[in-house]
Amino acid sequence: MPEGETHTARVEEMPGLDVTVERDVEATMRDGTVLRSDVYRPRTGADLPVLLIRSIYDKRSGTPTFGSAHPAWFAAQGYVVVSQDCRGRYASGGDFYPYLHEMDDGYDSVEWAARLPGSDGRVGMMGFSYVGATQLLAAVSGPPSLASITPAFTASQYYDGWTYNGGAFALAFIGYWATLLAMETAQREGDLDAYIQLGAGLADAPSWYWSLPVSAYPPLQVPHAPYFKDWVDHCTYDDYWKRWSIDEDYSRIRVPALHVAGWYDVFLSGTVKNFVGITDSGQDGRTRESQKLVVGPWAHMPWTPVSRLGSVGPSTMEIDSWLVRWFDQTLKGTDRGVFDSKVTAFTLDGGWKDFDSWPPREAVLEDWFIHSQGSANSKFGDGTLDRTPPGDEPPDLYIHEPGVPVPSMGGHSCCFDTITPMGPADQHTAEVSRMILVYTSEPLEEGIELVGDVEVTLYAATTAVDTDFTARLCVVDESRKSVNLQEGILRARYRESLADPKLLTPGRVYELKIELGPVGARIGAGSRLRLDIASSDFPQWDRNLNTGARPLTDGPLDSTPATQTVLHNRSYPTRVTLPVLRNRS
Repeated sequence: MPEGETHTARVEEMPGLDVTVERDVEATMRDGTVLRSDVYRPRTGADLPVLLIRSIYDKRSGTPTFGSAHPAWFAAQGYVVVSQDCRGRYASGGDFYPYLHEMDDGYDSVEWAARLPGSDGRVGMMGFSYVGATQLLAAVSGPPSLASITPAFTASQYYDGWTYNGGAFALAFIGYWATLLAMETAQREGDLDAYIQLGAGLADAPSWYWSLPVSAYPPLQVPHAPYFKDWVDHCTYDDYWKRWSIDEDYSRIRVPALHVAGWYDVFLSGTVKNFVGITDSGQDGRTRESQKLVVGPWAHMPWTPVSRLGSVGPSTMEIDSWLVRWFDQTLKGTDRGVFDSKVTAFTLDGGWKDFDSWPPREAVLEDWFIHSQGSANSKFGDGTLDRTPPGDEPPDLYIHEPGVPVPSMGGHSCCFDTITPMGPADQHTAEVSRMILVYTSEPLEEGIELVGDVEVTLYAATTAVDTDFTARLCVVDESRKSVNLQEGILRARYRESLADPKLLTPGRVYELKIELGPVGARIGAGSRLRLDIASSDFPQWDRNLNTGARPLTDGPLDSTPATQTVLHNRSYPTRVTLPVLRNRS
């Protein structure tokens, strides 16, 4: 809706529910911009807490379609529910730029919602993904009426863990997401040609991922996504990103928070980091004590349980129940048992479990070392994995040829698996390549659970001045099918700092830390653990062309192969550190 256009709010009945909805209710922000909301109210004379949803995906369709139940359903549980279009999106005025206005607009919208007719002055916020970001950015700004938040499937900052991972560009996710965002802007500005171009780019995204340079990503060569260029230009963690980073200072947050995560969600690491950060450093003792983490067997979208690792597990419908219980306790003061444990997690193939912290105190960190006789290339090689430190062993070598990258088989991306690789997947197509090193354990004699954070310590050298190293933790079942649990990447120039990159000296051995992030899975007796090492995971992340040029600017003729050397001996014990629970009923 164009800025300045008036819209008369109207009341509609919700058939079959004792709920009404008032459409396009206007809220004026501090700079005069008008944001519009749909307000759902149960028929009651009592004043009730407000649940605020601030979304960039259309308050009338996108917001209630994905994830949790429709706003009218939550209203029927005894809440006033406000579904608002963020600035510059759909019915709201102003210009949209991701993250830029969410602190101020979040503060103003919370205080406006607290004064609505039927409100008792207490406001909670809910939603996932970017709608989780609008909650956390509002919480950072500290509106007095904000009493509870439920940031689900969202990140701790918008550089590392959103736009980049370990310095590598999250190509599939960001290419898809920026194109989707730009489509709505083109539509509201009446630019039909751009809208058609963007829609075609979205449909053909898997083909466009191959285009170089990434900075000139063809579908986004329209004037409706200026932020994409900014994200590419700011390829290090600089002040552009720091101003929006939740994890820069968790002491700014002073509200109870229910953090909901999925084992295969793109923002799993960030969601867990938010829980840990606020638990450790929230503004006061009450805040630190009132954090809760729920993790289930879910990918980002659609919200369905994953199944390829074994049993299907619970539907995300359970999140609706958690949300109602949470708000009943934190907004209405009714004890619903949400704080009976700090962490509730459905481990893959293991079921629901309660823990007192993240990572669980009973999880023991175990180093599992890689071994070979110098031929660990592909799953047909001689790479092994066990708890015995290496002795005198020859290194493994492979070629990283950017023009023939190792394909992403599943993973942690967003948002549809036909466009972006996500979820658990059979790794056969990747693991048959000689450009990947594969290290596999013997069958486990007894089952274990992995619950906590995984990290790889890699000792490697390269012929390039900059290159990538990737690691992927997998489970191999008794039929020898390998399925991914978690993965990570490090662009080597960022090995010491995401803010201050340094090129490599070719031929020098470096210790490289690759964070894979949280896992929660039961590994049954007879199954094997596997660690894959490579230098690409495409298109989950962009390809490093090994030139040392500014990231994302290399063209198709700039690519050069690199020879990678992975060491595993007494001096350089490459290993994966696993959080292990043994003999837990």
